Order: sequence, then structure tokens, then C-alpha cells
Amino acid sequence: MTPDAIPLSGPRFQTEPALLYREMRNTHGAVVPVLLDGDIPAWLVLGYRELHQVTGDPALYSRDSDLWNQWARIPDNWPLLPMIGRKQPSILYTVGEQHRARAAVLGSALELVEPSDLRQHAEKYADELLDAVCAEGKADLIADYAMLLPVRVLAHLYGFAEEEGPALVTALNDMVDGRDRAIAGQAYLAASTMRLLADRRVHPADDVASRMLAHPGGPAEEEIAQDLMVMLAAGHQPTTDWIGNSLHLMLTDERFAAALFGGRDSIGVAMNEVLWEDSPTQNVAGRWASRDTQLAGRHIKSGDLLLLGLQGANADPHVRMDASVLTGGNNAHFSFGHGEHRCPFPAQEIAEVIARTGIEVVLDRLPDIDLMIPAKSLTRRPSPWLRGLTELPVRFSPTRRLTTPK
Repeated sequence: MTPDAIPLSGPRFQTEPALLYREMRNTHGAVVPVLLDGDIPAWLVLGYRELHQVTGDPALYSRDSDLWNQWARIPDNWPLLPMIGRKQPSILYTVGEQHRARAAVLGSALELVEPSDLRQHAEKYADELLDAVCAEGKADLIADYAMLLPVRVLAHLYGFAEEEGPALVTALNDMVDGRDRAIAGQAYLAASTMRLLADRRVHPADDVASRMLAHPGGPAEEEIAQDLMVMLAAGHQPTTDWIGNSLHLMLTDERFAAALFGGRDSIGVAMNEVLWEDSPTQNVAGRWASRDTQLAGRHIKSGDLLLLGLQGANADPHVRMDASVLTGGNNAHFSFGHGEHRCPFPAQEIAEVIARTGIEVVLDRLPDIDLMIPAKSLTRRPSPWLRGLTELPVRFSPTRRLTTPK
């Protein structure tokens, strides 16, 4: 690894990631040498074409983490293990025909989610969350709302009991933060998922877990548990941040002012712009080189880890020469990944329904909503992986509850 490798940590991922990625690209090119926790070397792929190449060639750039040439240096308590695992039997680390078979089982279970039922449940949980704050005239739309909504909807779809929602939120957030609570969060989520599957073996229901268990010739129970954990983690926090980042954009950019007072056409535009400019998923681990190769002039050794710089690639000046031009309906961003390991299409649709419904309910229920603090005072989590607000405090005219307190 080069001596000028850049640590993939620090406050600039919170305060000015766009400028940081631009500086990385100007200094190092499309493929940047970086250091993970414990000075573990990796490559961050920021070029749009290069990222397309890496994600489109699963033979050369494999998802098999056993190829990593750094495993001898990774301690058992390394905080990124929940994100970069070894010998995990999840869909994330399968390749070839095995991956296609697992993806088919998961996809078929998700495809049977009825869009109308999904929206109904999303509205129900969104209304319940807003009922807790609507009479106060103020709320934190992250802690009180966006942080709680996706996991409640997803837990229902997958088969978890409603009362498990708060603890699942805590466990998932601990995992994605990648710090000292990450491994404990992963252990809690694993135990909860195995309990769910044990119950669904005896008492099947109309949910994703039951459908995966019932699939003829499907994966083993441990593999199903791993896949459910992956989809819950991948579906919760990015959707939370999609809601938060979109509401932030609409509250701070005058182009979307009309949508705050009854218009709805702008919501989809704002959500798509967030995926281009302020993507919830900034960087993803990753791919491993199956042999020595060259990428953007870099010598990539066999077993090297390549991180997918999704946000950096979205802003690549070689494909977006004028970054000020609005993206409109252009969906060629990398925010859902690319290639055979991209986010399954049914999962994308589920995330979009949850996020859009969550935003619409806020705008419908909270009149004259406005920020309580200057926009410049808002802070982001200092994570290089996921980008989201730590809080979004707003004020509004108090309104009545829609449901009776239990």
C-alpha cells in the first residue's frame, strides 16, 4: 500500500464529504489507497467507470471475502467485522450459481409483498409515531420518526413481533456505526432472527421469513437467518437516512417549498436528488481481487480489498461534467449498487414506498413545518459508510392525534 494512504475516518466524512472525495480524486485518481481501523489497507474506487467495471466483473472482483490477504492482521474484536465478515453464510458473500440461487429465494419472498399492504402498514406506523409528538408543536424528525419507521415496517414484513422493534433499532444502529458496540449489535440481531425462524417453523404466517423457510430446496435455516439480517440492516438505516436527507433537502432548498404546503410532485424529485447528491449509502465493503490486475493505473494485488465509493462515483466529473445540473428522473446513480450483488429490485421498491410514505405523512400531518435551528447547525454522523443526520429538529402548529393512546 502506498505511504500516502488516507484514513477512512475522521470528521470530514461528517462535515464535507463531497469536497473530501473531490480532493481524494484530484490527488490519487479514480482508485484511492485508504486505511481502515487498525491501519488495514484497502482501495476506495471513486471513478464511475471503474466502479462499473468492478461491480460488473464478479470473476475478477469477487464477493468472496475469504480471498482477503489481510485476514492474518484482523483481530477477533475488530469493529468492522459485522460489515466485512469472514465465512459468513449470507447472500452477501456467495458467488456464482450459489448466489443466483439464494437471490432467487430472497427475491421471490420479497416480490409477494403487496404494495398496497406495504403502504398501509407504513402509513399506520408513521401515523402512530407522529401521534406521539403532533400535539407538542415540535419534534426531532430523526430520533422521533425516521429512525423508528423503516425497521418497524420491515420487522412486520419479515415476521418479527411489534414489541421487538425498539431493540432491533438499537442493534442495527450499533452494527452500522462500526464501533465498540458493533459486534454486540450483530449478536443480538442474530439471536432475534433465529428465534423468529424457530417460531415460523412451527407457526408459519404470511411473511418473508415463512416464505423463505417454505421455499422448496431453499437455503438452510442458518443461511436464511443471515440473509434476513442482511436485508434488515440494508433496508433500515439507509431508508432512515433517505427519509431524513430528503426532508432536510425539502426544508432547506426553496425549490421544494411548494411541496411543504400541499404539493407532492416534488417529493420524488427530492428523493432522487438525494440518491445522487447526498446518498445514504456512501461507501460499501466490498470486493476482493481474485488475481493481480490493473485498475485506473493502480496495481491491485490478489486478495486486495476494494471498497465501492458510491457517492464519489455519483459525482465523478468524467460522467457529470456539470454537477450543478439537476438529475431529474435520471436513475443511473450507484446508490443501490450495480451488478449481480446490487440491491434486489423488490427491496428497492419496498425502501422507496417506506421512504416516500414517511415523507408524505409528515407533510400531510404537520402544517407550516420549519427547522428549529439554522440549517448550518445540523450535524451528520461521522461515518464513512452511511450518511445521515444526527437530528432534524422542527417546529409546527400543534395538531390532534389520529389514534387513541393505548
